[in-house]
Amino acid sequence: MYNTVSLIGDTRKASMKIELRQIRQFLAVADTLNFRRAAEHLALAQPALSRGIQLLEHQLGVSLFKRNNRRVELTPAGTVFLKGCQDLMEDLDETVRQARKAQRGELGTLSIGYTDFAISGVLPRILDGFRRKYPEIDIELTYGSTHQQLEDLAIRKIDVAFVTSPVAGANLALMPVQHDRYVAVLPAAHPLARQATVDISELAGEGFIVGVMARWRHFRRHLDALCLKAGFAPRIVQEVYNTEGMFGLISANIGVTIHLECTANYIRSDVALRPLTGVDDTIITVAAWREDDMRPALTHFADFLQTLPRNADHGLL
Repeated sequence: MYNTVSLIGDTRKASMKIELRQIRQFLAVADTLNFRRAAEHLALAQPALSRGIQLLEHQLGVSLFKRNNRRVELTPAGTVFLKGCQDLMEDLDETVRQARKAQRGELGTLSIGYTDFAISGVLPRILDGFRRKYPEIDIELTYGSTHQQLEDLAIRKIDVAFVTSPVAGANLALMPVQHDRYVAVLPAAHPLARQATVDISELAGEGFIVGVMARWRHFRRHLDALCLKAGFAPRIVQEVYNTEGMFGLISANIGVTIHLECTANYIRSDVALRPLTGVDDTIITVAAWREDDMRPALTHFADFLQTLPRNADHGLL
């Protein structure tokens, strides 16, 4: 703990070092207005306390107390100095409390990366619950592709990545948080939108709107594999950067796509989502973090994920 405080004299404009023990001695005398009782409270000999106050007054260049044989009282300068010392000690106590919270991981910053799938799925609920439990941990959110987030994890640019599986990497801890089935996304006026479900083979002749490869490479691999298994390659008519752009172009009747059921949280009256049949696969979103970089705040986040209720089919509830 710090044992000196730097003060600037108003007249001399010179830096001086005031020890915390001197401030505590001053506060004890100011509280009791009695040198004997203050000395007893501090477990200090009264002459030593008197010399300490005299030295403090000499350092400050002011008189802090009026003394006579009958009473002790604060001078106007002493009253001002008292208020400053009380504020100083309160600030110091708060700093100590904050440092201890930081040591316990209850204070600090956690940087989290996410994909379209995560933010339209369970991530908002996870963040809300964690922030309620640890309100003094600041969350910094960064949107990024699975590939970009894994690179950011490697260089410690982010602490946690919510990414599309499968994922592999040295020193990575992985926790499944979300399971999604595939859906067909259609313009609301599309003939297939009249059906309760859409078989993947029915999309063979459609123009597809897909995410750009630079950002969607993990999902594009899943999409290509699904279509090839159904006997066709998707005919791509437009590439976009995110789900919002994808849905906008679909609403303009430019094409269709295959997406995940979590996108039902995007509410658009001019777009229809239909369960995709002829497909047994699901997509898993995982939370990933470095096991060799477990700061206290990250440990709390990992532990929090472990406490969340789960569903065998859909991940977190």
